[in-house]
Amino acid sequence: MRSLLKARYVVGHENGQHCLLDHGEVVIQDDRIVFVGRDFPGEADIIHDFGHALLGPGLIDLDALSDLDTTILGYDNQPAWEKGRIWPKTYMDRGPYEMYSPGELAFQKRYAFALLLRHGITTALPIASLFYRAWGETPDEFDSAADSAAALGIRAYLGPAYRTGNSFIHEDGRIACHYDEPRGLAELDAAIAFARRHDNTHGGLIRAMLAPDRVETCTPELIRRTAAAVRDLDIPVRLHACQSKLEYDLVLQQHAMSPPEWLASLGFLTPRSIIPHATWVSGARGLDRPGNDLDILGDAGVSIVHCPLVSARGGRALDSFSKYKARGLTIGLGTDTWPPDLLANMHIGVLLGRVADGSALHTRAADLYDAATIGGADALHRPDLGRLMPGAQADITVFDFAHPLIGQVIDPIQTLLIGGAGRDVRDVFVAGRHVVQNGAIPGFDLAAAHAAAQAQFDGLIAKYPERTWKHPPVERIFTSSYPRR
Repeated sequence: MRSLLKARYVVGHENGQHCLLDHGEVVIQDDRIVFVGRDFPGEADIIHDFGHALLGPGLIDLDALSDLDTTILGYDNQPAWEKGRIWPKTYMDRGPYEMYSPGELAFQKRYAFALLLRHGITTALPIASLFYRAWGETPDEFDSAADSAAALGIRAYLGPAYRTGNSFIHEDGRIACHYDEPRGLAELDAAIAFARRHDNTHGGLIRAMLAPDRVETCTPELIRRTAAAVRDLDIPVRLHACQSKLEYDLVLQQHAMSPPEWLASLGFLTPRSIIPHATWVSGARGLDRPGNDLDILGDAGVSIVHCPLVSARGGRALDSFSKYKARGLTIGLGTDTWPPDLLANMHIGVLLGRVADGSALHTRAADLYDAATIGGADALHRPDLGRLMPGAQADITVFDFAHPLIGQVIDPIQTLLIGGAGRDVRDVFVAGRHVVQNGAIPGFDLAAAHAAAQAQFDGLIAKYPERTWKHPPVERIFTSSYPRR
């Protein structure tokens, strides 16, 4: 089956970079792109004329929200450790338990994957919070996630998150770490078995990754064994690091090294390593410790996942995007929070980069669009993703430019970031399959899923007092913007 797609603007790719085609055409055959240009000389079985739209490569989310995001509860409710984001010792002593049923976990993945597609994301590396889990994620729930991803048609890199420790807070406010290494190592073994079962299945839509939870919850043995498994399996590994002052200080306290120094000493940092968020590094604002963290990451070929929206909510950003780029780091993008909108992250990323530089000269719209496409593909070692060119996977996102709220077009990429949003996604193709059609996902009732998600969310909020320091009532944990009458 051969389909011809045409639009007012097409983001093509040549000589290693994106280019723009006015009134362009893309032809896909089965799961591959066979033509990008104008005036296709052959025949097509199906023609899609999207009119006044931007047709570009599918977006790649390296830290994709895959549960009901609760970091939004901290938007005006800080500090996070005092608002239920770190287990109190009393909750640890009673025994942490699963706050979601298996059915609720399965629903969350399917709901999240659908919303990622609806926002134009065609490749996702899911991330979910372990704060509400007994410990780590399970292979069973990811077996279900693989089925859901394949049914919806999203390209997903999957692997249950695991850890050998977690942080907790004492009654007197001291934050410490608890470790259970045998449990974490068993979870790693299960994650490796999952990877062997699922990598490159469902016609190549499902790939495997390893997902140790975060650097401060890992023991040296877990890091070493993970690194060995990555070399053996040749799959990506994602580890959150350098994302908070608390984490940085805990690693320094435990190992007398910064997180990048420690990971390098254990042989973890390689071109297969993907690190969100890398905002707390030596030399950055608020860190006086000397060091060369960015050089360590760059020399190892590590990829950084920039999540501008969630970082900015916490008062943080890369220092700065242009400096990281100048060091030669591969930079991809992640959502990591609600909304799962990479366009919002691109726009905020440009603004934060300019604020950090004190100049509008060094960070451009194209830099962030590249990160959401080429950067993500390069982090995954996938030259067949993130680009519209013959031979690439037919992963395509169409943004509607016909509605009056988009504003005036000065340049399609700049206009997309200035006036666009993920809600402007009209159609999405993954591996040639038309998975979003005129804003709807065939076979998925988004309105019903939204109502079910709200009910789950309300139930979780009700449980917050038992897992919050000193167990205040919900209304004191999450205060109203204004007095309620």
